Amino acid sequence: MSASANEMIDPQRAVLWDRGHHSHDVIGTRTFGFWLYMLSDAMIYAALFASYGVLGHAVNMAGGPTPADVIRPGYAFGETFALFTSVLSYGYAMVALRSGNASGVLRGIVGAMIFGIVFLGLVSHDIGHLFSAGITPERSGYLSIFFTLVIYHALHIVVGLLWMLVMLVQMAREGFSSNVVYRLINLKLFWHFQSVVWVFVFVFVYLQGVIA
Repeated sequence: MSASANEMIDPQRAVLWDRGHHSHDVIGTRTFGFWLYMLSDAMIYAALFASYGVLGHAVNMAGGPTPADVIRPGYAFGETFALFTSVLSYGYAMVALRSGNASGVLRGIVGAMIFGIVFLGLVSHDIGHLFSAGITPERSGYLSIFFTLVIYHALHIVVGLLWMLVMLVQMAREGFSSNVVYRLINLKLFWHFQSVVWVFVFVFVYLQGVIA
């Protein structure tokens, strides 16, 4: 049986086959490179959070809406639940990948996409609600950094969902080749990273805003 046929039956063989035909771990090397990208993205997030720490004070609200007018913690908890359910579903896909369960990988990714779309829909609805109430970024420094941080994270979710869609197409075409496996691993890192960032958004923007 050819290597590609085996890979379609057992995803783990894609990794083993790749290591057996190269003098180094190509998947590991590519994953390390993706970590470097995420480090640069983490620095951008750090700058945004630092900016929020400065602009989130009352003096930067220009007499406009305060966090109490903008933030709905119960609604934000619903967003958090949807995103973490999506991450859990993708985690199931990776467990299925290690065990060679191709249908489990498919179900996990589709589930992650569904809950990711729910999260994105909730965020979009919340932003639309604020805009319809006249709460827009140009009204104050606080609102500008609030919308920048939330929308920047939402754009990453859009990228992750498109990535999942591309992976479904590639799995259908290539099975579980070494290229597909390392992209699935990198997508796992990316998706989990977005959930970690959202924890900081939820704690420092939503919960802290209510307390303040």
